[in-house]
Amino acid sequence: MKKSSDCPYCHDKMRITRYRCDSCEISIEGHFSSSALSRLSDTHQQFIELFVLSSGSLKQMAQNLGITYPTVRNRLDEVIGSLKAQMKASEDNKDEILEKVEKGELSPEAAAEILKDL
Repeated sequence: MKKSSDCPYCHDKMRITRYRCDSCEISIEGHFSSSALSRLSDTHQQFIELFVLSSGSLKQMAQNLGITYPTVRNRLDEVIGSLKAQMKASEDNKDEILEKVEKGELSPEAAAEILKDL
């Protein structure tokens, strides 16, 4: 099964809550954080994989994909924009959580648990 970070029902972001070992079948459940890269779309993740395998050469990527250099550059800019948006959203969430603690709407313990997951 291919990983998707979006819910197939409501299209909101999904989070990892369980890891399982196929050898011994032990499972660990909890709230696991993920990197900003892993929250990118599958298309953007594939682009980054090719970027790394091409040693960061946009010219080589263009040749491998059979598209022009400016098209590859535009796709890279899209990935960068998406990554920056992911990181900004994470920072905004942290600020919002801290404000709720200051207003007494959220306990420090609950806030710490939420922040750990970001």
